[in-house]
Amino acid sequence: MANLKLIDTSRPKGGETEKITINLGPIDLGQIDLLVEEGFYSNRTDLIRTAIRNQLSVHAQVLTETVTRRALVLGLQHFSKEDLEAARAANEQLDIHVLGLASIAADVPPELAVATIASVAVLGAFHASPAVKAALAGRIR
Repeated sequence: MANLKLIDTSRPKGGETEKITINLGPIDLGQIDLLVEEGFYSNRTDLIRTAIRNQLSVHAQVLTETVTRRALVLGLQHFSKEDLEAARAANEQLDIHVLGLASIAADVPPELAVATIASVAVLGAFHASPAVKAALAGRIR
């Protein structure tokens, strides 16, 4: 099996991309290389990215319905220190539910995050300082 690393740079959200690794058999990999050599795709990543987008397009209606049903924020949701301080002042607990990228500012102390964030459920990427992630570990699904 060959390991192929992908970096999706086609549609960056908030300036961020995530790298994934997939395992492919030599025949699949050879077929991909043949299509690249024949000019159908510029490189392996281009073919795989296109295939993923095609599958997401096939399932677009289900994805849309599920995002709505689960009340997920679609895209980028960022929480600044000021946002969390305002939630604490209002005595509010936040439930973060995101399909995409959820981020907590680097200057947010773990104590503030614990005081204001009840749960974190992210399908995609969750960016926060290691200290904040550790403090919220029991609340991240």
